[in-house]
Amino acid sequence: MNKRLIAESFSMGRFEETYSYLSDSIEWNIIGEGTITGIESVIQKCEETSNYFKSVTTTFNVKNRIIGEHQVVINGLAVFEKKDEVSFIDACDIYTFNDNGLLQKIESYCITIKNEAMHDK
Repeated sequence: MNKRLIAESFSMGRFEETYSYLSDSIEWNIIGEGTITGIESVIQKCEETSNYFKSVTTTFNVKNRIIGEHQVVINGLAVFEKKDEVSFIDACDIYTFNDNGLLQKIESYCITIKNEAMHDK
C-alpha cells in the first residue's frame, strides 16, 4: 500500500488496514485531546474509535489530498448519525512517514460544526 492509501485508510476509519505500516514509535497527536505514543497505544485508540464508528452510521467525504515525499495531508468531512442525532466533523489529518515508509507521526484536527453551517458547504 502506498502512502496516500495508508493515509486515506486511516482517515476513513479503516484502521486495521494500516497497522502493518505503523512505526513502533508512532505518535498520534489529537489536537485538543493529547498525544498517544507507541504502536500498542495507537492501535488501542484505533480500536476504541472503530467501536464508536460501528455504533453510528458514518459517512466520510474526502475534500483534499496533499501528497509530499514524506507527508500526506487528508482533509474532509465526517457525518455521524444515530437515531435522530447528526454530528458533522470537519477534519484534517497530517501524516508523516519515516525513511522506511512507515507512519511515524499523525496530527489530527477535528472540529465539530453546527448543523446550520452545513448548508453553506
